[in-house]
Amino acid sequence: MADKVKVWFDAEADFLEVRFSDVAGYEKATSNDALMERVDAQGNVIGFSILGVSRFKKDKPLIADLTAE
Repeated sequence: MADKVKVWFDAEADFLEVRFSDVAGYEKATSNDALMERVDAQGNVIGFSILGVSRFKKDKPLIADLTAE
């Protein structure tokens, strides 16, 4: 588990990004259209992003699995 996380929220774009590490990585699609994983070269999850974050209400959260290769 990361000691620190970085969180960015862009209200205009309705986009949230969370990073567990600053190492180089790339975005990878998940089974949920709203969620993208950020993985490093070895496939380890180093963050995630959510598009359309405002559509997820308090009583109906986004639930998804982040996978590591």
